[in-house]
Amino acid sequence: MAQIFCVANQKGGVGKTTTTVNLAAGLALQGQRVLMVDLDPQGNATMGSGVDKRTLKLSVYDVLLESASMADAITRSDKLIAAKCSYDILGANRELAGAEVEMVELERRERRLKAALAEVNGQYDFVLIDCPPSLSMLTLNGLCCAHGVIVPMQCEYFALEGLTDLVNTIKQVKANLNDDLKIIGLLRVMFDPRITLQQQVSDQLKAHFGDKVFDTVIPRNVRLAEAPSYGLPGVAFDPASKGAQAFVAFAQEMIRRIPTLQ
Repeated sequence: MAQIFCVANQKGGVGKTTTTVNLAAGLALQGQRVLMVDLDPQGNATMGSGVDKRTLKLSVYDVLLESASMADAITRSDKLIAAKCSYDILGANRELAGAEVEMVELERRERRLKAALAEVNGQYDFVLIDCPPSLSMLTLNGLCCAHGVIVPMQCEYFALEGLTDLVNTIKQVKANLNDDLKIIGLLRVMFDPRITLQQQVSDQLKAHFGDKVFDTVIPRNVRLAEAPSYGLPGVAFDPASKGAQAFVAFAQEMIRRIPTLQ
């Protein structure tokens, strides 16, 4: 059975999409079978995985409205196959923005993705869901089907405020919609050890959340930032870069942690 994880943070610009696509590529490099689900209407995770969102015939939008099956909507990127870190992609585009309104009147509206993933559960080791930066119906669909949440965050004080909101949201979803849901871990991203404030916030996180803070730290890295413009995760774009190596280490840490999450 697949381990289903949302990559979520209600604060924007914290590296959710970068984390999702690079973790997916890192896990694929370790021989894991991975499905990446893009739940953000911006479609950045789709584009960053080497798939042009403008040419998608079927997307997560069609799956949520039950007008297409998972098998029909899932695609692969030739670029990732060439880079030997290929994973399956359930892509998104601007159509998904309309799903919010269209799903309001539907039955099981917050459990549509869970039902769809049940079709392919046995085909993957990991399902990673890139959530939009808000508590929307789309994010709720992701949280309702996930076993846990991976929270990428910058070590800044405003990020701590956003984390409090996210923890409260997860508690509400766990109490009312998904008893399995929990925080898997906090991933420190865009980290610069030269900045004293970031070190202080990092220490606060470890003091408060303990082993919920991943050991791996993702450094601020130009090559990771450049990679999306080439339609690739940093892991495939420049495997030798510090950012790519950090995400490969993070993928290995995720695999090691799985037995402790059962």
